[in-house]
Amino acid sequence: MGLQAKNPYDDGELIGDVESGDPLDDDFDDDVEPIELRDVHHVAIAVADLDEALADYRDAFGVTVDHRETIAEEDVEVALLSVGGSRLQLMAPADDDSWLVEFLDGQASGLNHVGFSVDDCAAAMAALESRGYEMVDDEPKPGPNGTLTAYVHPPDQPGTLLQLVQG
Repeated sequence: MGLQAKNPYDDGELIGDVESGDPLDDDFDDDVEPIELRDVHHVAIAVADLDEALADYRDAFGVTVDHRETIAEEDVEVALLSVGGSRLQLMAPADDDSWLVEFLDGQASGLNHVGFSVDDCAAAMAALESRGYEMVDDEPKPGPNGTLTAYVHPPDQPGTLLQLVQG
C-alpha cells in the first residue's frame, strides 16, 4: 500500500501517491548509489549562552550533560544531552567572532542542523556532491567527542543544515 498525502487546507483532495520504497521524484538517478544513514545522530539547537541553556534544560527536563567541549576550528562550544534514545546538541558561540553569532542574530535560540550517522564521512560527501548537494565543508572536520563531521546544504531546503557524522 502506498503513502498518500492530502492537502490539510482542502477537504481531502489527494495531492500525491508515493509507493513505499519508491524514490520521491522522477529524476532519481539509479546509477548513483545512495548513502546509507545509520541513524539520526543528534538534533542541534544554537543558543546564545550554553550555561544558561543547560540550566534551563536541566531544570525543566532533568537531563544531564553527556559530553561538553569547545571545537576551536568551528569556534563553537557544544554539549550533548541524552534524551531517551536520542541526542540533543546545544551549541553556542565560543566568542564574538563565531559564525553562530550571525546565525543567532538577536534570537535566543534556533534549530541549526540535524546530524546523521554515516560510516564514512568523505565517501558520503562525495556521493551527495554527485547528486547535486552543496557541501559547506571541503573535507570532514573534527567534531565533538572524536567524531568527523561535514555540513551539507540540501537542495531546496534553506534554513536547516544537515551534518554527516562519522564515529
